[in-house]
Amino acid sequence: MTDFIENTADQTADSTFTDEKIENETPDTVTFEDLGLDEYTLKAVEKKGFVTPSPIQVLAIPRLLTGDTNLIARARTGTGKTAAFGLPIIQNVRGKSDHVEALILEPTRELAMQTCTEMQSFSTSDYPRTTVLYGGASYAAQIKDLKRGCEVVVGTPGRIKDHIDRKTLDLSKIKYFILDEGDEMLDMGFIDDIEEIFRHANPDCRILLFSATMPAPILKIAGDFMGEYDIIEEENVIDEALLIDQKYWVVKESEKIEALVRLIDISPDFYGLVFTMTKSDADRVTRELDLRGYEAAALHGDIMQNQREKVLERFRMKKTRILVATDVAARGIDIKGVSHVVNYSLPFDTATYVHRIGRTGRAGTEGIAVTFVRPEERRKLGFLSKNIKKATKSEFIEGKIPSVNEVLNVKNERVIKELKEKVFNTIVESSQSECIETSEELNNDATSAVVSTSTTTVSTVKSELLTPLFTDLAAALCEGQDAQQVLAGVLSTVYGDQLSPKHYGKINTVSSAPRGDQKRIFISLGKKDGYRAKEIADYFSELLHIPGRLVDDIDVAQQFSLVSLPVASARKAIEMSKSNRKLPHMHFDEKDGGRGPRRPHNDKADFAPSRSERPSRGKRDSAKSDKAPRGRLNAKGNKPNVHAQTERSSSRKNGGAALYKKNGKKAERF
Repeated sequence: MTDFIENTADQTADSTFTDEKIENETPDTVTFEDLGLDEYTLKAVEKKGFVTPSPIQVLAIPRLLTGDTNLIARARTGTGKTAAFGLPIIQNVRGKSDHVEALILEPTRELAMQTCTEMQSFSTSDYPRTTVLYGGASYAAQIKDLKRGCEVVVGTPGRIKDHIDRKTLDLSKIKYFILDEGDEMLDMGFIDDIEEIFRHANPDCRILLFSATMPAPILKIAGDFMGEYDIIEEENVIDEALLIDQKYWVVKESEKIEALVRLIDISPDFYGLVFTMTKSDADRVTRELDLRGYEAAALHGDIMQNQREKVLERFRMKKTRILVATDVAARGIDIKGVSHVVNYSLPFDTATYVHRIGRTGRAGTEGIAVTFVRPEERRKLGFLSKNIKKATKSEFIEGKIPSVNEVLNVKNERVIKELKEKVFNTIVESSQSECIETSEELNNDATSAVVSTSTTTVSTVKSELLTPLFTDLAAALCEGQDAQQVLAGVLSTVYGDQLSPKHYGKINTVSSAPRGDQKRIFISLGKKDGYRAKEIADYFSELLHIPGRLVDDIDVAQQFSLVSLPVASARKAIEMSKSNRKLPHMHFDEKDGGRGPRRPHNDKADFAPSRSERPSRGKRDSAKSDKAPRGRLNAKGNKPNVHAQTERSSSRKNGGAALYKKNGKKAERF
């Protein structure tokens, strides 16, 4: 029997050795060096903390480093696309140039800024120089950057086209034309701008088009401008839904920390990334978690490289289980086993969202993504939801924030389970050690039988098998006392703070669902009258004697405003408008159908009063005879003081909250 066991053990050892040898001799992991990147670019990869290339990088990088074929890459956002085209560009565009060498088009300014930052991070020297061009920023500063010289330009279609029209951007000599998020650009209506930019670009440049889907307009662009091209895509991934349970919680800004703490405590083995919008938010969230007793670390642009590596190493080894990071700092992080991604701040766009949550649910495992949405972000959420479902091919639904009792019940069960396992293991280890020591003269089979018996009959093991120090301490504590009460006191001392309701604060439940008890109304007060959203809210709050928070979804146009009010309040406001000629005109916005996403409005056509609601010519003439100055009306319908009208331009700088007469006395607020 003993010989059989020894022979089997030898065979197993030989088999193990053979497997390890085969694995070492035939590695199946592709490295960045295998893709053809040179030493200079590999240093940038190492600096970024990239470990292994993603599938789309494996497919794209070698093709871009060699040959001149145009490419269409079918890949979702968050799969490492920026590095897939960025690293080859950095390697091939090394020195200073007197013209632009590469153009990268992005659908949004946020993506353009992120891509520019990422491209800059790939370079370890002064060249290539990268600049970003997007709408809303100063033309003068952008023109200055272009005149100073840059080899890589990242931008949005509209602003790139503007610079081409101004003759401040020349694309006639570019070598690379990168069109990122092609289907997103089509959805946003950029197709005409893109085609115009193509016409001004070097016809011999190399074109790379990234898109998650291949709609007809994408293929039309390929046929019109790309000539011959190859299509590369990650096999069996693009059309699959993400294995991520996606939820959003509607929570006030001041209560986000409390919601995060509950999420951590109700989740078994929480191991997650928490995304914030700014560096200061990352530091603040980390600090508040630390004060609540949670070990967390921050990761953002101000963290030094050596410290960044230490933070990531601790997170990778699960010594730190909560990593609070900004988008830019987290780019390139590839850590297995992340259970949760928390969007502490609602992302700007779908691409950022998908890139964030892509850190979990990898390699066939399931993940959880929770997004915190402030009540005032309902409209933004509505715009994002449809695109998120399309991009991830999975549901994005509202979740319920767990109550304190629900969290405590889960924690109680977890504590009991962990204690039983630890006590069980302690007793078993002591029992096995005692049995082995007393059976050294027995053969291996007999020893195994004794150990097995001791494991299955742990409840009968004598207490003296435990370490004497603890048995003596237990005896001293229980002397003259009820053992169960003593144990309860010990558990209270150890776990009291964690399992106390005082560990948690209050969260006021807010729903993101459209309010069925609200109606949308039109009011003929707008920007021309000096009104903004705050003044509109104050106006109705004073007029109807309701809290300002009930004045919802305020849209202010030049000539009018649209606002959602509780049904009773909306009807009351319209009745007051009809009966009091001094109040501005109001009517139900029936075209909008209540709350929800709305179209752009046309001041003159879409929301003019219906014919039945317009005052008669006689009434209009009568209203003109009052010769009231154009300006805001207060909630009581009083006309503003004529002198106050002359002071409006200066008071608008302070939000138009109060106006003052020339004699220094405060004018009536309206």
